[in-house]
Amino acid sequence: DTKLTAERRSDAGKGVARKPRAAGTIPAVLYGHGPDTTPPTVDSRELSHLLHGSAGANVLVDLIVDGEEHLAIPREIQRDRIHSTFVHVDFLAVSRTETITVNVPVHETGEAAGVTEGGVVEHHLREVQVESLPQDVPDEIVVDITNVELGDMVHVSDLVAPKGVTILTNPEDAVLSVVTPAALRVEADLSVPGEEGVEMPVAEGAAGEEAPAAEAAAPTEGEAPAEG
Repeated sequence: DTKLTAERRSDAGKGVARKPRAAGTIPAVLYGHGPDTTPPTVDSRELSHLLHGSAGANVLVDLIVDGEEHLAIPREIQRDRIHSTFVHVDFLAVSRTETITVNVPVHETGEAAGVTEGGVVEHHLREVQVESLPQDVPDEIVVDITNVELGDMVHVSDLVAPKGVTILTNPEDAVLSVVTPAALRVEADLSVPGEEGVEMPVAEGAAGEEAPAAEAAAPTEGEAPAEG
């Protein structure tokens, strides 16, 4: 676990929240198991260091508010994308004996056999939902794609969860596939066998041959038929 010291806020609101941000702290909320909803502030640099670790947003934290420790995990993290800063974070208080549900990223290892054949890896799911005790939440779910051929697909059911972890995402959902690059697929579609070089037939007046629809139309009244 990682310890993170916080200070209780006595009031709330957007205007009040600007003051701690200006002082280098981030407004937060602690809710869930055990304590009532508590609005603390946390140091922005400590929070950044915490969330950029190997566990990412699923890091288990000993959040210390006014000297009292609460086992918690970050849930909703709001960021200012323009300034690359944190705006607000919600911490969920948890128990080591009760399971929680979180999203965990999927990471592939190895080079797919289909890639060496000219294919590319197409991602469908970047993360899956899992259930486990807080201390058993994995940093990621790893899948080896070395034997994935061109045209093959990896489903959630192919993922192997660590001990004590249950994957809740639909097992039939696709995680990734190895496909022909889009440019090559378009080129292949334009040269479908049997369709290349197709030309409209030209009416030659020969017996048994049909003239094109535009030429086969009956002549209008007063107009002489076209010569043979």
